[in-house]
Amino acid sequence: MFTRWIDLPTRRSVLLLGPRRSGKTTLLKQRFPAFAYATLDDLDNLDWARRDPKGFVQSLGKQAIIDEIQRHPLLTVAVKFAIDEGHARFFMTGSSSAGLLDASADSLSGRIDIRALTTACWGEDAGSPTHRIFEERAPFKQLMLAQRQLAETTKYGQFPEVLNAASTQDKLEILKNYRDTYFTRDLMMLSNLENLDGLLVLYHHLARSIGSLLETSNLAREAGISFPTAKKYLNSLIQSQLVFRLTGYQYGPAKRYVKAGKVYLADMGIARGFGTPLAVGQQLENFVIAELEKRRKLGYFEADHLYHYRSGAGREIDVIIDSGETCMAIEIKSTEVPGKRDLRNLEDFTATMNRPVRCILFYTGLDYQRIGRVEVIPVAALYRGQ
Repeated sequence: MFTRWIDLPTRRSVLLLGPRRSGKTTLLKQRFPAFAYATLDDLDNLDWARRDPKGFVQSLGKQAIIDEIQRHPLLTVAVKFAIDEGHARFFMTGSSSAGLLDASADSLSGRIDIRALTTACWGEDAGSPTHRIFEERAPFKQLMLAQRQLAETTKYGQFPEVLNAASTQDKLEILKNYRDTYFTRDLMMLSNLENLDGLLVLYHHLARSIGSLLETSNLAREAGISFPTAKKYLNSLIQSQLVFRLTGYQYGPAKRYVKAGKVYLADMGIARGFGTPLAVGQQLENFVIAELEKRRKLGYFEADHLYHYRSGAGREIDVIIDSGETCMAIEIKSTEVPGKRDLRNLEDFTATMNRPVRCILFYTGLDYQRIGRVEVIPVAALYRGQ
């Protein structure tokens, strides 16, 4: 495993959340080789944890890694006791937050840090970050290197095992294996899902809907499942960190979570694994937004959520990053020569705001530019950027 960019606390216990195969176990074993290790994927360990949670935790000593703790969230109560009474330190991993955050919030509030490990950021396997995406310019030679890698990167994604594969055929075989295991059957078992065909249709519909508002009722109709079932399946994908949702910035906080939002794949390898064809613009949009979401989760910029924006007249902004102090409006265009039409929505959005807005356009060229109020940044600047 290459060195990951995530920072982990040196003294506190941690709950590390992230999708299957994002490298959580390998990361923790590399950084904390002296810690005891147990996984609840082992049925004997899972049975022991259910029958005697306190004894199971005590068997691990004062420093341990517990993998896939979402399989028995109430084990966090025994972990709390070990931390409070025995001054133990635990690293716990979870590939789904379903029921886990509720259990850990009650038992471990104030005692642990919750961190996210996504699939790799673009360029993470090549070394440490070299620049801040929104504050510094990437070296031109690095931009050219990234530009040559962009097509393959957006096609096969950033799962660590995929990045380390020797050939494109190996990458595809790994993603197909993920499709048949972690993306489907493993998810169904963890989330009590029963309709494999409905889940497969859901994945394809989500991929085809990239960049568009996702109506759960339409999703249910196409998948041939009920509205409550479609909602449950979608929530399971979100909780398993395989997709994420952008709510509408135009709505107030109460309405954002009931109005239709946009859903994006957490990694482009998911679409490739299912063989879902995407338009060039969809592929680039999902790739850039997923890279920004990874960096938000790593804490490289302050924001609780990413948003999208849609005006009453139908003008859209791909991403809004609002830190409270600053607001960035971001558009993503699959063009090497941006024109006035590509900037129009950003300019219109700025005119509606009563606070300063930083306007940014990501495009497929190589030069940094400024066109009026809009900063034009190469997509290649995401490579090894933080």
